[in-house]
Amino acid sequence: MKKVILSAMLATASVSSFAAYGPAGCGLGTEVVFQNADEWHEHVLAATTNGTSGNQTFGMTSGTLGCDVPDAPLAGGVAMFINDNLEPLAVDSAKGDGETLNALADLIGVQGNDKASFNQVMQSNFDTIFASAEVTPETAYQDIVTVMEKSPELAKYLG
Repeated sequence: MKKVILSAMLATASVSSFAAYGPAGCGLGTEVVFQNADEWHEHVLAATTNGTSGNQTFGMTSGTLGCDVPDAPLAGGVAMFINDNLEPLAVDSAKGDGETLNALADLIGVQGNDKASFNQVMQSNFDTIFASAEVTPETAYQDIVTVMEKSPELAKYLG
């Protein structure tokens, strides 16, 4: 019975990621280990590697390992920037100004006339984005997207 359930889960995972990232999804298994997979069993092994090593979440958040979606909100390295600059970004967001906050706005593509609004939105939503000391780059990224979606001036930058 366990084998049937496991097979069904693997088949469902493979099918759900097939549309966006190919038969094995995105991740380390697809991009490195089974890079030129063309047989069904190679796709299964790549999907298993992607799913069991926990790298798909990182890849989707950072836009790496073949998980980049060009028209996704804040695509183009924003997640990696947040990952590398989380603490200074939190400090600048609390102030509503600063180098890191300006760099994030530039990376997102916020135009000069909307930067003051961006800074103000980041400052006024500091408690939402950086809710606790345990905030991760992934949660900060998602919260920034959510905050920007709610702002008419900033939603246009989400793609």
